[in-house]
Formats: sequence, structure tokens, C-alpha cells
Amino acid sequence: MQPVMRHRIPWRRALLVATLLVPAVAPRLASAQSANALRDRLTIHDYFNWEDVSAPALSPDGKQVLYTRTWIDQLNDRRESSVWIMNADGTRNRFLVKGSNARWSPDGSRIVFVAPGEPGGAQIWVRYMDAEGATTQITRLTESPSDVEWSPDGKTLAFGMLVRDNEQWRIPMPAAPRGAKWVEPPRVVTKVRYRADRQGFLENGVRQLFTVPADGGTPRQVTTGDWPANGNTWTPDGKALLFTSNRVSDAEYSWRQSDIYKVDVASGSIVQLTKRNGPDNNPVPSPDGRHVAYTGYDSTDATWKDAILYVMDADGSNPRALTEKLDRSPSGMMWAPDGSGIYFNAENEGSRHLYHASLRGEVKQVTKGAQVLSVSDIGRNFLAVGTMSTADKPTDIVAFDVRTPTPRQLTEVNADVLAGKKLATTEEVWYTSVDGFRIQGWIVKPADFNPKKKYPLMLEIHGGPHSMYNVGFSFARQDHAAHGYVVLYTNPRGSTGYGSAFGNAIKNAYPGKDYDDLMAGVDTVINRGFVDSNRLYVFGCSGGGVLTSWIVGHTNRFAAASANCPVTNWLSFVGTTDGNSWYNNFAKYPWDDPSEHLRRSPLMYVGNVKTPTMLMTGVNDLRTPMGQTEEYYEALKVLKVPTAMVRFNNEWHGTSSTPSNFLRTQLFLRSWFEKYQQPPTTRVTQDN
Repeated sequence: MQPVMRHRIPWRRALLVATLLVPAVAPRLASAQSANALRDRLTIHDYFNWEDVSAPALSPDGKQVLYTRTWIDQLNDRRESSVWIMNADGTRNRFLVKGSNARWSPDGSRIVFVAPGEPGGAQIWVRYMDAEGATTQITRLTESPSDVEWSPDGKTLAFGMLVRDNEQWRIPMPAAPRGAKWVEPPRVVTKVRYRADRQGFLENGVRQLFTVPADGGTPRQVTTGDWPANGNTWTPDGKALLFTSNRVSDAEYSWRQSDIYKVDVASGSIVQLTKRNGPDNNPVPSPDGRHVAYTGYDSTDATWKDAILYVMDADGSNPRALTEKLDRSPSGMMWAPDGSGIYFNAENEGSRHLYHASLRGEVKQVTKGAQVLSVSDIGRNFLAVGTMSTADKPTDIVAFDVRTPTPRQLTEVNADVLAGKKLATTEEVWYTSVDGFRIQGWIVKPADFNPKKKYPLMLEIHGGPHSMYNVGFSFARQDHAAHGYVVLYTNPRGSTGYGSAFGNAIKNAYPGKDYDDLMAGVDTVINRGFVDSNRLYVFGCSGGGVLTSWIVGHTNRFAAASANCPVTNWLSFVGTTDGNSWYNNFAKYPWDDPSEHLRRSPLMYVGNVKTPTMLMTGVNDLRTPMGQTEEYYEALKVLKVPTAMVRFNNEWHGTSSTPSNFLRTQLFLRSWFEKYQQPPTTRVTQDN
């Protein structure tokens, strides 16, 4: 492998880590182990040197690969990105320019990327790939661009951007006296969706499509109206853009509704291509322009439905399903270079692989193995590039011929961090839960694992609830295992990657039997004989926080728990989260019949809780607002259950978006667990 550059300032890293490694409560386990004892393990001491890679893209001639590389800016406590380039065999791997999401021009002479610029914020840049390597800022926008795409002739760039609506509710206020210090005017809210997590209050306006000359110039708005235009893909003739929208009068009230449209770039005229009752998304035209691939499904009241890959004629006629029998959601569709079919990524039972669907509807899985593979580009010579991770290998860039699919690793961005480290091992396990449901999980065992020893067990629960744990590398789990924990993570019913029926098994029943799935997993590991049943711990964020707070209300087998960014009261949650779609996850509105919302709320079982339960939530969280944490915390305090509320600054939903908060999450979690070495003695008496 080629040597790689690292972005490090060792003495600064050491200072910052030393500061962060002082938790509020000194962990007993950590104090018993010296730093030297963990030097051969991957721990948070190594975190600030960790790097990630994403978005590889092949040059048109298939000889070079662009990709985004992300590292941690230790002084400013944030992640930074840059564009790197290498030969398609991994040689000459080198830094190219600051920015991210670079895309080749059709002739390979330039790249477009997004990076900070004047007058501020994200801007579109173009770099010439000749010897001079000139770089030009193309736009000077006041809003951030997204989904930047080259036109087929390389002369024009298309992108999406917010267009603000300046319409205001004006009232005849008297003029303020000179020097008056009046309070700011109120924010007037009239939209159904008026705020979003990680954004805050949404500006009045909608996303529209724009074009701008690739040599620079004035952006021109292509779409108009009161409806957002999502995504943008050029048709092969360069005359139109495909996008997704829901252009109906009451669009803001619709749930899972969208169609595919085509806008003529010259005239702005729009043609609707799909007319389904349900969501249609992700249009990708065939190389010859005769067909359009897309995903969608018929409208349903199911809480989860796997999407289907469709193809239609370019004018929207003759739509037909290609992957109806697969029952897995396609993503990242790419037409085969010869137009014979569509390649796509799909999750399946904890892995992610590349699939191919012919135009006749013949579907085959291209890649195999326990891996998380995301292919992002396929060249004219059938060379594919993407990212791949396994349980013992972090994410790196890979390449392979789709006709002989054996991925070759092109980068090793964390080889120096991992040098001399003994990693935890991960064992796949399947077990049977109630109703005969087969559940997949994984057991992470510390390096130098001894089956004759007794280890503390962490049960980690994913969010969503419709999401999927996978076999990819996890820094957090490696860190926990390095401190002597066995970690169990599973995909209970409701998880994706196992078909629509499995995902929809929690419809109007969440939380519910997914609790049984988790407990059956704990029993499975305990029966292996290497777990100390007195030192069982449980945690999770978002949906994992929901289930954690549900678990401690239904069993006291755990010595301690941490419910992170939870929902604890569905009655107060559905009207305060960022959006109104959660109303659709209950059989009735709460004002018509609140019984279901109450029955499914962990707060209603807080009287049973004896387990010491910590809560960790971001102060800016709009997805599971802080009020959910506060309600549960106050109830636990009234009942004198050991608890602590950890309010993370500069965090939206989750507690680990900034590097320092990731460390704090790890340390607070173990510090809390290490305070409690056995479960409470009083048993839960109330039925589930």
C-alpha cells in the first residue's frame, strides 16, 4: 500500500484527550487499569487520529478515483473534509483540494466540488485537472447548494438551493422612538413543518433547481412554485432535469407521497412522469435516454415497506417492477454501461451488497460475504468503486470488476492507528424469540477473550426504530470491549434488511414484542457461560432510548441503564417533535383515543423502575426533544430511583456529532455502569 498523509498535531491531541478523560465520576474499572495496559487496544485515546472515507468517483477513462477524506480538527472540535485522488489500482494516493463530494466532468478535464467560499458558507468550485491545476469559485450564493451535477456536454452545472419566501404577516406597528430597545418581533409560524433537527426553525421558502455555467456566471432558477424540487439528474440529451416532488395543493399534509417530474431547462416547463398513490423517488435515466429507473411502492398504512425498483419509458409510460420479489430496498442505482440493467445497493441481514436487475426482472446478488459495501460508481469498463467495511476492518475505498466481483482494497487510511492494536472479535448469532421470530445479532468479545472468565455485558439497541445494525466496523464497540465488556447488538423485529413483514411487525405495537426479542438475545449470550449475570447493562439512543426506558419498566435484571435521547411519553412527543408524521404511527389520534399513546409510553411504567437509569440528550434535540428526557428524569427522582440527566451542549439529536461529545458519551456511559455492580433486588410486579 502507498504511504498516506495524516492530519495530526500530536501534542494538541494529547492535551485535549487528557482533558476529556476526566469524567464526572471516576470509573472504577478504568482506574484499575493503567493506560499502559490498554496501549495495545483501540480506545478513545486513538479517536482524534481516526479518519473516514466516502464518495469515490471514477474518472471517465476509468484510470483515476476521486474520494472524500474526513478527519478531526482537534482545536475546533469538528470534522473537516478534503478531496483526494489516486490511480484506480490505489497507487499515487494524494491530497487534491479542500472540500467534499467531488464529481468528474464528462470529459475528465475538470472536477466540481463544494467547499467554503465568498461571501460565506458552502459554494460550488471547479478545479482543472491539467498540470496547472487552476481552481475557480463558480458561485457566490447566499444559500448552500446541494446535488451538484454536470450537464452531459460539461458546459453547465445543475444544483438545488433554498429560495426564501419573503412574504410576511405585516401588522401596523407604530414607529419606535429614536434609541428605543424594543424586543425582537415574534416568529410567525404557519407551516405544518416549521422546524427540523440539526437545522432549527426552517426559513420560509422551498428548494428549487438552478443551473450555472461551468465556467462561472449567474445562476438561473429553473423550477418555480410552492413545492420543493428534490434531487436533480440530467437527461442524456442535456435538455431536461429529472426531480422528485409532490406538486399538489395540500402537499404539506401528505404522508409518503411523491412523484417524478421532468423540467425543460430552457423553458422551465414541467411534465409529471409518475402518478402513483405512494412515493416515487430517485430517478436515473438510462445511458441512451430511452428509460428511467426509479424506486417506489403503492401507498400503505404500514409503518415500514421496502421500496421496489421500477423502470419506465422516458415519457413516463409503461412502468414495470423489476425487484418485487426481492423485498429489500434498492439504493444508489447505476445503469450498466451497456444499458442492459441496473446495479444497486441493498441491505440484507446485517450486510450491504451490490445487486443487479435486468430489464426482464431477473435479480441477482453480485457480491457476497459479511460486509457493508456501498458502490457509488461503475465505469464504462465495468469497474466498480465504493466503500467497504467489516467487523474487523474500518471503512476504506475498494474497487472490483462487477463481472468477477472480488473487492480490492485501495486505501488503508487508519493503518497507522491500528498498528500494534489487538481488536475485539465479533461473532454472528441467530436465535429464536416469541412467535417463532428468528433474530440476528452479534457478540463483540474483548481481545484475548477467555471463555472461562465472566464478563460484564452491554446490550446496545439501535434507533429508528426502522433501521439496521450491520457487520461494519464500530470504533465505539471496540472501545467498550477494550475496557473489558462483552457487547451484544441485535436487529429485533421492526428492523430493516429482513423484508417488509419483519419491518412492519411493530405496527401499532412499539414498544412491544421487540422487548422480547432483546431479552431472548441477552438469554442467548448468558447461556454461553462467559457473562456475569449480575453485571448486565443496557443503553441506546432515539429508538434505542425508547426501548431502554421500556426495558427498565418491565424488568430489573439490568444493573444499570442509559436511555439516551429517548421518547418516554407519546402523548407529549407527537406534537412537539420536528414534523407531524408520527401521528400516522398510531391507530387513532390521541384526542380521539389517548389509550394507545399511554399504553405504549415508557413513562406509564416508571413506577416499576428500580434500575439506576441515566439519561443523555442533546440540548438542541428537536427529534426527541429534551422535554421527553426531563419528564422521565423528574419521575425517576420523585420515585428516588438513582438517575442522572446529562445535557449535551452543541448537540441536536444524538450525543456524538462533535468529536469531544463522542468521547464524553463513551466515558459517561461506562462511568455510570461501573457505579453499579448488581441489579436491584426488588422485582417488577406489573405485567407487560
